[in-house]
Amino acid sequence: MSSLERLRELIAAEGQPLAGELLAPAKADAQGSLGVLAAGGPRARSDPAGYELLLEAIYEGFLLHYGVPRLLSGADADLALLAGDRMYTIGLERLVALGDLEAVRELADVIALSALLVGRGEPSSCEPLWRAGAQAVGWGATDGYLRAKALARDGDPRAGEELRALADPPPTA
Repeated sequence: MSSLERLRELIAAEGQPLAGELLAPAKADAQGSLGVLAAGGPRARSDPAGYELLLEAIYEGFLLHYGVPRLLSGADADLALLAGDRMYTIGLERLVALGDLEAVRELADVIALSALLVGRGEPSSCEPLWRAGAQAVGWGATDGYLRAKALARDGDPRAGEELRALADPPPTA
């Protein structure tokens, strides 16, 4: 069962109002998923399925706030905002339970930087930021990634280019 299917089951089990907002299942590209990217790294070896699920939940939260969600309808803006917060919470609770404070900091940073990029009118930089962030969760942060985040934080226009350059797949473990 894919991490998105598992997340769908968790939402359904929580009941209303979110269960009523579940979209029809769609084929998810598991190979390109952020959860799979993070779970494949050496930092996630303790619980690959757990890392995969939590990353997908947190990313779904971002999509509910700023993009096109994969699991829940975003038709009601107020409910989408609350649902996004719930998805962030599901993922971060699981991450805290794993005791991976480095990954907690990393994903909190990605969430904050994504909001900053969207607010600046640079939403095209968010996808590479999320890919690089998922890679950092599973594989560890690189100097290039830390530099790209600093550029994004400072509003440097080179940030998007730096992040896109980092979105390449990591080496195999």
